Amino acid sequence: MEFVAFNHFASASGLGALGVSWSDFIIQLITFILGYLVLRKWAFGPIIKALKARHQLIDDGVKLGQEMHHKKEQLEQQIQDQLRKARAQADQIVSEAEQNAKELINNAETKAQDRSKAIIDEASLKTKQDITLAKQKLESEIIGLVGEVTEALIDQKIDDKEDTKIIARALSQKAKA
Repeated sequence: MEFVAFNHFASASGLGALGVSWSDFIIQLITFILGYLVLRKWAFGPIIKALKARHQLIDDGVKLGQEMHHKKEQLEQQIQDQLRKARAQADQIVSEAEQNAKELINNAETKAQDRSKAIIDEASLKTKQDITLAKQKLESEIIGLVGEVTEALIDQKIDDKEDTKIIARALSQKAKA
């Protein structure tokens, strides 16, 4: 009777007013606890283990991504440094090439000037020699002509030695005057 009274008391107030039976509630509570224990032993452990593994995998992926990003930045910096070095080397090579070209041009100009001066000097010497030779030829022809003119004027032949002396004396007096 007590159970009935308790049942009647529970039904009149609290949960009973909502239509909940204590006996049903206790059975459901025991079923829930047993279900929880079964799930905890065979389901929650592997699920939690899988979630932890997945969480670890995600963390590792994030760390790897950060490392990759960091390495990418380092590589980009190294590439920029190498490009700067390559540009500097290229600029230096171009500068050296320009300097070498200027030196070659200057050397070629100097050689050309020296060669042209040598040609001019040689031509000048040759001209002086030709002039001297022409003067000597002209002088000997003049001496011959003067000798012929003298012979024609005085109607007498003077020997070549004496004729040459007279003409040379006359020419040197003319050259001094």
